[in-house]
Amino acid sequence: MINTIDLRDKLSAKGLRVTPQRMRVLEAIYKLNNHPTAENIISYIRKSDPNVGSGTVYNVLETLVEKNLIKKVKTEKDAMRYDGVLENHHHLYCIECDYIEDFVSEKLDGLLKVFFEENQIDNFIIDNIKLNISGNFIIHKNQNH
Repeated sequence: MINTIDLRDKLSAKGLRVTPQRMRVLEAIYKLNNHPTAENIISYIRKSDPNVGSGTVYNVLETLVEKNLIKKVKTEKDAMRYDGVLENHHHLYCIECDYIEDFVSEKLDGLLKVFFEENQIDNFIIDNIKLNISGNFIIHKNQNH
């Protein structure tokens, strides 16, 4: 789990001022640890700060994305979610319960790399490959939805 000093360091390293709003949003993303939506983040923050503005949270999220501190993940239901894990990984998305789980596989990464080296796409340079694998978990992870 990430601590306050780590959060401050992440913001500072990207040249951002460390503000309470940025700290709260980043903390929420890591504490919720389930690719939260903006609304999930707002609800989480309002438990301790009922006056936080939705617009403020959305603005902070956009800044954090622009500075590559978090990533956007779009679901099959077109909901925008946020991910604090920046290392290369894929996502398993449960269509039924709307849960996203990180999936890391060096073997899959190697297969994809070799495949695209052998099957290059005309007029396109691949920068990164991330898969969103949709299906259903046999045991649903997110009983709240």
